[in-house]
Amino acid sequence: MGSPPRPPSASGPTRPRARDLGVVVGSCGTGPLNAITDVPGVRVGHTTVRRPPDVHTGVTAVVPDLAGPGTPLPAGVFTGNGYGKLIGTTQLTELGALETPVLLTSTLSAFRVADALVGWVLERPGCEEVRSLNPVVGECNDGFLSDIRARPVREEHVRAALDTASGGPVAEGCVGAGTGTVALGFKAGVGTASRVPTVGNRRRTVGVLVQANFGGTLRVLGRPLAPRSPAAGPGGTGPDTDVGSCMIVVATDAPLDARQLTRVARRAVFALARTGAAYGHGSGDYAVAFGTRPDAGRPVADADLDPLFEAVLDGVEEAVLNSLLAAVPTTGPGGRTVPALPVDALVAALAGPAPGFGDAGPAVAGHGGT
Repeated sequence: MGSPPRPPSASGPTRPRARDLGVVVGSCGTGPLNAITDVPGVRVGHTTVRRPPDVHTGVTAVVPDLAGPGTPLPAGVFTGNGYGKLIGTTQLTELGALETPVLLTSTLSAFRVADALVGWVLERPGCEEVRSLNPVVGECNDGFLSDIRARPVREEHVRAALDTASGGPVAEGCVGAGTGTVALGFKAGVGTASRVPTVGNRRRTVGVLVQANFGGTLRVLGRPLAPRSPAAGPGGTGPDTDVGSCMIVVATDAPLDARQLTRVARRAVFALARTGAAYGHGSGDYAVAFGTRPDAGRPVADADLDPLFEAVLDGVEEAVLNSLLAAVPTTGPGGRTVPALPVDALVAALAGPAPGFGDAGPAVAGHGGT
């Protein structure tokens, strides 16, 4: 199918998505927006907190339709490498039930974001008697490009992301939780994609959203491309090698139980290898997968899940590419600058006889820990 509509520009001129460049991952068709919001009942909101050059951060909210207390959505979670702070993990694993929206932010702001999310949910109609709540908040470390110790994400930012969450195109790149993130040697951020596979003789939709901030050597459609080393600023040092994180949120309208959604979440983390992820010691690689149809009847048979697994693998790969392509060069504290993925050089490298572009050198990564 043709390239779906581009999302609104996150900052500066609109940059192309992967499909605008003819980079098509897999053979399965996409939803109309090629975004997680193609899954019915799923909305996304961003609040970007930017005070250049010191602060480049924010919060992103993935907001499914939740009927209210006592009617959570089925969900699963998978940890590729657990150097991270995914708040709410243990109850999500134990019960397989999602009670709140899923929020993404900066590492040291995760705890304030979780508190603000609890306050927001307790104010919803029908929650007057709620005495226990499991907020789900993921994070990546944006400390290379932002003053992370300032913990600039506050309650009003969280509420704005939740209250403005909407369906339709999703802004990508340097926006919300992706404002200060770096991946595979380049400025990255938020990216999204969707697929519409046939699962159990029915067309289903699966959508993914990534907060990309991980290390390794960029691969595009299986080809390793040596990244240009990020401009380092006066100190002469760039982000640390082979460490970093990625938060992945997967939504689907396929009738799956929590066990099956955990299997889906595994594939989402596996997909990062396609893009060149290093899965280093300091990496926090997590996926949360949820279903939007808790009362849809009998779950899909396990034997029918292969098309959905493939759709998730392809969707995450494309979402990471979209996060890189949408991002713009960013300068943080101390003049530390990370470049954007050079689109023209990428296209030329994919068309040429040999991989590689930019200044050859060692792979570089997102940041110095999650």
